[in-house]
Amino acid sequence: MTAPRVGCNGPQAGPSRPTHGAPTPNSTKWAGPSIVVVSDLHCPARILVARHGEAEYESDLLSDAGGSLSRTGRAQSRELAESLRGARVSRIYASSMARAVQTAEIAAAVLGVDVVVRDGLRELGVGVHAGASGDPDPFQPTFSRWLDGDLEARIEGAESGREVVDRVRAELELVADQHRGESALVISHGGAICTAVPALARNLTSRFPESHAIPNTGVVELEADADGWHAVSWCGEPIPPR
Repeated sequence: MTAPRVGCNGPQAGPSRPTHGAPTPNSTKWAGPSIVVVSDLHCPARILVARHGEAEYESDLLSDAGGSLSRTGRAQSRELAESLRGARVSRIYASSMARAVQTAEIAAAVLGVDVVVRDGLRELGVGVHAGASGDPDPFQPTFSRWLDGDLEARIEGAESGREVVDRVRAELELVADQHRGESALVISHGGAICTAVPALARNLTSRFPESHAIPNTGVVELEADADGWHAVSWCGEPIPPR
């Protein structure tokens, strides 16, 4: 059984490891969707971008392995879904990495919706640092440049900030186009979210994530309208419009 989908004209039937360089507190509970007034002539898409649940890994060394949810991570995923029961989520989109897919599948079972896996929502690659201990953090110099707005900086052997933003943007725009007047849940990763979302949302700065950690199953609420993207809330904190 699938959840109802709410469009412009009313209800419709419808079918790591810890993030490198980003703060990683354990969990948060989303306060629920903001109230959005949608008219027939102006139908924004509401996109709820969440970090995956807490994960476990076979090794403490840096890698691009997908990991798997811990018992805590599975509980977090169920709690995330329960908090979204009133959000009328019509579909879930997930990174191709195992910890994100598992989070999405647990949430989908609660919400009664489908899961679509998209590789463009994956976490940042570790590049030449695969197999390193991660102490000291080899990504910090690159992340610092991204926070300063220099998205051309690159993790050696992996992506530049611009490439991360472009692939995540493409996925979010695809989701928004499919869900005008609806809500969709996107399960991604701390590094990808903290790099891409501030670059897309007109009311966030590149340095915003520096003081706003996104914990496991933390949610960033975005809206896409004719003027582009704006953030409605970040882990329950309302974001003023610009």
